Amino acid sequence: MKRLLSGMQPTGSGRLHLGNYEGALKPWIALQGKYEMYCFIADWHALTTMAGSTDSIADQSREVALDYLSAGLDPSQVAIFRQSAVPQHAELAVLLGMLTPVSWLERVPTYKEKREHVERQEGGSDASVSFGLLGYPVLQAADILLYRAHVVPVGKDQAAHLELTREIARRFNHLYATDVFPEPQALIQEMTGTLPGLDADSEGKLRKMSKSYGNCIYMTDSEDDVAARLKGAFTTPTKMRKTDPGIPEGCSVCLLRKLYDADNYTTQWDECRSGERGCVQSKRETTEIVNAMLEPIRERRKLYSSDPAELDRLLKDGAERASAMAEATMQIVRETMKFL
Repeated sequence: MKRLLSGMQPTGSGRLHLGNYEGALKPWIALQGKYEMYCFIADWHALTTMAGSTDSIADQSREVALDYLSAGLDPSQVAIFRQSAVPQHAELAVLLGMLTPVSWLERVPTYKEKREHVERQEGGSDASVSFGLLGYPVLQAADILLYRAHVVPVGKDQAAHLELTREIARRFNHLYATDVFPEPQALIQEMTGTLPGLDADSEGKLRKMSKSYGNCIYMTDSEDDVAARLKGAFTTPTKMRKTDPGIPEGCSVCLLRKLYDADNYTTQWDECRSGERGCVQSKRETTEIVNAMLEPIRERRKLYSSDPAELDRLLKDGAERASAMAEATMQIVRETMKFL
């Protein structure tokens, strides 16, 4: 069985939103049983933005683990673990960092974006741009190559990021005349990063659902939370009255209705467009549909969160399974690099 590796950072509150669910968790769940799967919580990666405030990382990591489980990941089929619980991630990152040219890292688009973000936060200073931020792709490559993963689920807009991992794998294999690392392939997930948020930018265009924008519906939201979020959601700005024509293609509520009621959404869209249906009715019906979709997730979360010791056991078991694979890889790497 081929191996699959993926993970998410425990940033913000640690809670995952519907964009994370549609873009990552649902595809992971669909792949269970088809791959040997390792799905981790990237708590070390979170340090690129949280190095000065680490007190909350452990709790946020548990929240991500609960979201993984409540979404439907089966711990008997998937190794679920914290990155920091498998120290071989760091060992391999150090070794790969020694053979990765700095020029490769400086050309990574996400590094440029994150550096600019950090510098804006620091008033134009680059003093807080850490080595860890620059070396983030090396740690990411180590995460993947440690399990000799054959595939990594990514969205279309992220497929290019995986190329650096393949370059590092090729460089290692070439330098040491070996084939230790397979070159991981992108398993394209259509929904990654495309779920609309509940607001729009200054030009009236919907933004993607993101914690940084504060425009999310979270997997942990109660029925009342969902209702409150959708009550204030962005619709068609010019639809001031029920009879005004709407533009469902640019309405966050209509797009959520299409996603979660694919067989019946056209009536809502047609009536919105013609002015037969108002936003209040659309929001009320979409709230009911989203809450119905979230109900089994809430029930599973209630079950797992009611027994913290069981959650600890599942994370420990996942880390042990991951460590076995990680150590097997490192034994080969150490031997290849003459460190045994």
